[in-house]
Amino acid sequence: MAKKLKLKTKRAAAKRFKITGTGKIVRAHSGKRHLLGTKPSKRTRRLRHDALVNEADVRAVRRMLPYGC
Repeated sequence: MAKKLKLKTKRAAAKRFKITGTGKIVRAHSGKRHLLGTKPSKRTRRLRHDALVNEADVRAVRRMLPYGC
């Protein structure tokens, strides 16, 4: 009997996404790396918090994280 192959995790996705205890996928906001001097403090504060991945993208992200990294 042939062994079932193990699936590889996409390492780029593993670094960008987290799966919560309830199974939701969380991501960080973009726009917080450089050119922060021109952005208002209010905006940079809002970018701190995590956001949920859009429902349209959840299936693709789950494929990249087969073992729920």
